[in-house]
Amino acid sequence: MTPGASVHTSTPNPQTWAPPRGADVEMVRVGPHWDVVRAPEALGGRALELLGGASGAVIADYNLMYWLIRPGSAQCWRRIRQVQTLGTGRVETSYIGVPPVDRTSGPYPHWRVPLGPGRYLTDAGRLREALARAAVAELGTDEGADR
Repeated sequence: MTPGASVHTSTPNPQTWAPPRGADVEMVRVGPHWDVVRAPEALGGRALELLGGASGAVIADYNLMYWLIRPGSAQCWRRIRQVQTLGTGRVETSYIGVPPVDRTSGPYPHWRVPLGPGRYLTDAGRLREALARAAVAELGTDEGADR
């Protein structure tokens, strides 16, 4: 987060959610409007290359990347090492910092892949496949799965 920037917290209605338009990062509850898949930048960058134009919007925050996916679409994923799903079906409530819509460079929270027409949610199945392939390449094990 930008030093000195304030942070707002909200739990928006899924039909009316939009990223912040001001200069501040907004803490948004994960689950009502989208779930999140979080990966370290090394895996995420490789997965992003594999996805190409099939990636939806992606938030980058220092060395982490966050894909927005349809709520509940990753609940049954087999674990991939260093990848975490947040949102629907979890016991804990999660929030992520969502940058203003026009912040597209970092290192502070920014849109690595900005929102745009037809570029909002990433297909969870395609994302899982890309992250699994990235884990094999980066970590050298079967989908990077914990054993």
